Amino acid sequence: MPDPKVLLEDKPGKRVLLLGNEAIARGVLEAGIGVVTTYPGTPASEIGDTVSAIAGEAGVYMEYSVNEIVAVEVAGGAANCGVRALSAMKHVGLNVAADALMTLAYVGVRGGLVVVAADDPECYSSQNEQDSRFYALLSNLPCFEPSTPQEAKDMVVSAVEISEELELPVILRTTTRVSHTRAPVAFGRLTKPNLRGEFVRDAKRLVMVPANSRPRHDVLLQRMEKAKELAETSPYNKIAHRGRDKTFGVISSSSAYNYAVEALELLGLDVDVLKLGMTHPLPEKMIGRFLKEHDKIIVVEELEPYLELHVRAIAKDQAPKTEIYGKTGQRYFPRSGELTPRLVLEGLSAIVGRKAPTNFEDLDKKYAEIAKELPSRPPILCAGCPHRASFYIIRKVAGEKAVYSTDIGCYALGFAPPLKVGDILICMGASIGAAQGISKTTGAPTIAIIGDSTFFHAGVPRLLNAVYNKHRIVVAVLDNLTTAMTGHQPHPGTGVTGMQTATEKIAIEKVAEGCGVKLVKVVDPFNFREAEKALKEALDFPETSLIVFRAPCALLLLREKRRKGLEIIPFKVGEKCTNCLACIKLLGCPAIILTEVKTVAINESLCTGCGLCAYVCPYKAIEPANKPTGSESI
Repeated sequence: MPDPKVLLEDKPGKRVLLLGNEAIARGVLEAGIGVVTTYPGTPASEIGDTVSAIAGEAGVYMEYSVNEIVAVEVAGGAANCGVRALSAMKHVGLNVAADALMTLAYVGVRGGLVVVAADDPECYSSQNEQDSRFYALLSNLPCFEPSTPQEAKDMVVSAVEISEELELPVILRTTTRVSHTRAPVAFGRLTKPNLRGEFVRDAKRLVMVPANSRPRHDVLLQRMEKAKELAETSPYNKIAHRGRDKTFGVISSSSAYNYAVEALELLGLDVDVLKLGMTHPLPEKMIGRFLKEHDKIIVVEELEPYLELHVRAIAKDQAPKTEIYGKTGQRYFPRSGELTPRLVLEGLSAIVGRKAPTNFEDLDKKYAEIAKELPSRPPILCAGCPHRASFYIIRKVAGEKAVYSTDIGCYALGFAPPLKVGDILICMGASIGAAQGISKTTGAPTIAIIGDSTFFHAGVPRLLNAVYNKHRIVVAVLDNLTTAMTGHQPHPGTGVTGMQTATEKIAIEKVAEGCGVKLVKVVDPFNFREAEKALKEALDFPETSLIVFRAPCALLLLREKRRKGLEIIPFKVGEKCTNCLACIKLLGCPAIILTEVKTVAINESLCTGCGLCAYVCPYKAIEPANKPTGSESI
């Protein structure tokens, strides 16, 4: 989508090529949602980013909240004043928001509230690949699952309507292949958002002390009974295809439905397909009728056997003779990793006893031959990334004896050779928490590595705990002045909000001092000697200490230089080079390469001129490629 402002056009029927996440942003406008909150996380990031770009003109309030639980609380507060709201996050963000969401189900809402959870099968950018549908089951909340960008947009509108009918939050669960698939989306009519709400006092409904929460639980269960009736007539639960062969029937949802349809066509199977878009509560009567019509049912879904377990339970009562095939028992489809058309085709082939039309062995051989010639492309820190300088300093000063507890962000890549800074990674903010347990039980020097956005998201409570309990750890905050990994979104330290307006910059060092940290230092990681001195002092300190390694993200710096017309001065390898490979072995910068004749060189088109390689070169063989020609430098 070249310009997000196309989403502002009130032209019903117009078709625009949109990502699933962009379609959700359009759904916000069609549903008349007034408040949108998020914490960025792939594969959900584009939802907030797209809304942020048009919020002012659309009359929508949008914020990048400090974390997901705050995002849901803000949206829930707005919804309880009668203002429609949406909160978006990735699947692990739903873990953070769960505390609020579970009780918000009891409290309910007066205006529609949609909580978008984007799952990440295959862990493309996540530490796990959990299935968020179980949160719907756990919280007793309705759940929708789109299979296309069109459905993603439409379901936002439907979810808001059902949310208001049931007075409950509604979960919209997407996956990477829905969020990041681009497809034509037909626009509906825009609805003007209402941002002016009214808070109506009702302590029995809103104040969840035990005396109130017990009866509210019963209310929730009653509303979910009504939701079951809605599921039976939902347009998103339907027989998507009627086939001639009634031996088999297929039940599927989300992106897995697309794979199932493709695999059925390739196998030449003309069978009934039940497509489920509202997957909690499930349409038990509809599923029961479908089971009775077939001898064998194949359930195709991604990640956990959520649908399959429910289908089996329904079959036990309504169609005990019907055989169920899926992820349990013989496991025709994997429970881990992302589904692909090939995996679904292979599973279906094994179940129905029909040979797949494609010779996968030949394909595998051809792929293996081609793969031999392709260079490996592991994820790596960008050339000029300040984190590389920070890691080099940390490793040089603390060495092998230190334990490095790391966190979620670009800097997680520091665990890989040659930097090797990262010994344990759990979740947002856990670097500081885990470091305390490691330090207490081993006595080893322990450094917690955390980024600026992650520090604001989840680091502060852990830092308070460290100070309160006098844990001897060093907290290294790698501050690149943005939320870099998910697309350079703002955070409290950037001085910009989701509404594109200026606000107060919150200094990490001031927060640390407010938490009671007695030794707080701020250094530029490219001021190598100063950074080394500060870290040595922190390691010698007997209590909690904190060092802020602050330098802008290399991509932001390059963008700023180009905007100002400033010269980027790369470095080069001079005649003093002995080919000792220290620069490669110590840094792993993608701009430093080995030529065909195995000599070190610098790719000047990649080099940002940070100078770290020149600092580590023992022979001073690396120097600027040219001097500034009258241009300023940043």
